[in-house]
Amino acid sequence: MTGTDPQYAVTLHDLARRFGDFVAVNSINLSVQRGEIFGFLGPNGAGKSTTIRMLCGLLAPSSGSGSVAGFDIVAEPERIKERIGYMSQKFSLYEDLTVEENIDFYAGIYKLPTTLRQQRKNWVIAMAGLDGHRRSLTATLSGGWKQRLALGCAILHEPPIVFLDEPTAGVDPLSRRSFWALIYQLADAGVTVFVTTHYMDEAEYCDRLGLIYRGELIALGTPLELKGAMTEEVIEITCDQPQAALAIIDALPGVRYAALFGRGLHAVTDCAGETIPLITDRLAAAGLAAGRPERIVPSLEDVFVSLIEARDRQTAPVTAVTR
Repeated sequence: MTGTDPQYAVTLHDLARRFGDFVAVNSINLSVQRGEIFGFLGPNGAGKSTTIRMLCGLLAPSSGSGSVAGFDIVAEPERIKERIGYMSQKFSLYEDLTVEENIDFYAGIYKLPTTLRQQRKNWVIAMAGLDGHRRSLTATLSGGWKQRLALGCAILHEPPIVFLDEPTAGVDPLSRRSFWALIYQLADAGVTVFVTTHYMDEAEYCDRLGLIYRGELIALGTPLELKGAMTEEVIEITCDQPQAALAIIDALPGVRYAALFGRGLHAVTDCAGETIPLITDRLAAAGLAAGRPERIVPSLEDVFVSLIEARDRQTAPVTAVTR
């Protein structure tokens, strides 16, 4: 992983950020290839936003090094800001301005040449499908339209790298799908997309994924690689009373944990062949109607929960001693 390698849009070496005694990001090593859609996942407070702020030149690392678009994140943060697009989770455009006025404002911020401004404005409006809303106040747009406008303003200056922080939070599934079609268009044009999301179906759209937990990168790979690396087996159970079934299944020997999943449950175990008969017998004894438990291919949600559970088990003795 070489910072000067033109193959990579982002490289990180032992990147860390501390706030007093609190370690928000702990020695992350990572490389993201140019043109890649890289998904960055983790629970709230895991260190996602802190990492992105360092990559965007908004926060200096406490230690470690890295580069974004070929520029050093410690020595050249202002150069990085010129070469990236950023879309925050919180809608950041001005709602009392029209669609065109917001685009004009960002064109000024990015110092687009006057000769290019109209061309780029027209491109953003066409890309976002907002031709009929040019003079509409941004406040009157639906969540999906606002999202597309925000993306358009983030890439108005044609940056080679775009950071999207929970870009589809709070919008309907159809709008989310349309937004991802735009992300694919960007990647096809060679733009690197670094995106955080908590939607597992969106994680499947990424070329590679990184899972950050308690400031550490605990898993890295393609969705298929991460699923294949899960050593435990997953059992799916359909049941008319999933809450009652959950308490029974979670207490069975051999079950590492069980969780509600849609209208049923998933149970993670070391050996599905031994656990399935136990589940069938205990649910029947409790008088709970259930379909036949089946071993299934783990979902990404199963993978991530398993990884987090495993990390918690590793650190539990240390935590107990520290207290």
